[in-house]
Amino acid sequence: MNLASLDLNLLVALEALLVEESVGRAARRVGLSQPAMSHALSRLRSLTGDPLLVRAGAAMQPTLRAQSMREPLRDALARVRGVLQPEAFDAATSERAFRILMSDYASGVVLQPLLERLRREAPGVRVDVSAWKGKRGDVLEAARAADAVLTCELDTPGGFHRQRLFTDRDALAIRKGHPRVRALRSAPAFLEAGHVAVAEREFSEDPVDTWLRSEGRSRRVAMVVSHYLQALHLVAQTDLVAVIPERMIRACARSLGLQSVPVPIDVGTFDEFLLHPARTHTDPGGVWLRGTLRSVASDLGPL
Repeated sequence: MNLASLDLNLLVALEALLVEESVGRAARRVGLSQPAMSHALSRLRSLTGDPLLVRAGAAMQPTLRAQSMREPLRDALARVRGVLQPEAFDAATSERAFRILMSDYASGVVLQPLLERLRREAPGVRVDVSAWKGKRGDVLEAARAADAVLTCELDTPGGFHRQRLFTDRDALAIRKGHPRVRALRSAPAFLEAGHVAVAEREFSEDPVDTWLRSEGRSRRVAMVVSHYLQALHLVAQTDLVAVIPERMIRACARSLGLQSVPVPIDVGTFDEFLLHPARTHTDPGGVWLRGTLRSVASDLGPL
């Protein structure tokens, strides 16, 4: 192949296509129209002699050749960006777009204070937030293309650095004026109350119920939802209760009319971590972003 004739933008398009596995989403990721991204995919197919993405029902899947290209392509583009990247990052004037993966829980705790910080210090910066749903292959691949990941998982995937952001614990979310606020501080009343359980896609049940069963206990679950925010909205409008991380209850307490009550069974604490791909370790913008996230976490204060 004649490298002099290679359009580097094609490699950027290929990276987006392999991360998003969708022409439309890849186009939005790099700021192209969908027809332009389709044209880029056609050129890439011609250059590689491989279809790269093939339709599988309603979705598109990468070919084996495309899968083998992911890491070499990511590393090559990271080196190119490192060569061209300015040595300093000026948050006040930057118009850079950062991508962060985080859970429903982390979004509820961090996003609002992060947005306030960006408005003050980096008004031109954009942050694209995507869901973090554990270390499945497709999610992990997307995380490697992101600038940061917020997760409470304890182990660090290969190719990432990790720092602890803050500590949290589960508490009982109830609406203000709940008629049994005092009684709910006892274990029997807690277990007998009507609960909203939260079971995300990767879990067969709410981890709270898994833990209670290991303790030889069970609670009365009236409804199961897939997100903490859904549970909090239900709690705010009914006499149901929900076991939710305390910092998330605090973040929503004023707007939803909530309060938290300690869970009358020792639930311990857990940590939230900041992960970033090793390729971004010396990126000035990435260093600024991680510092901003750590500062936002510090401002959350103690439990």
